[in-house]
Amino acid sequence: MLALRPNCECCDADIAPDSRDAFICTFECTWCRDCAEGRLAMTCPNCGGELVRRPVRPADKLLKFPARTERTPIK
Repeated sequence: MLALRPNCECCDADIAPDSRDAFICTFECTWCRDCAEGRLAMTCPNCGGELVRRPVRPADKLLKFPARTERTPIK
């Protein structure tokens, strides 16, 4: 199950669990749309992998399986 991390690892912007502006790589490194498309050119700087839009967990499942609250440190 995806961790649904709460912030961008580049600029530390808040990213809501239901946001369609979150991007991840296969290791779940998490980026906001601005950083993913702009600074990172859709490539994860940590692993070199492709960044894709993070899926949105349905609201009823989010209640049962909440998003992570611990913030990821900025790199």
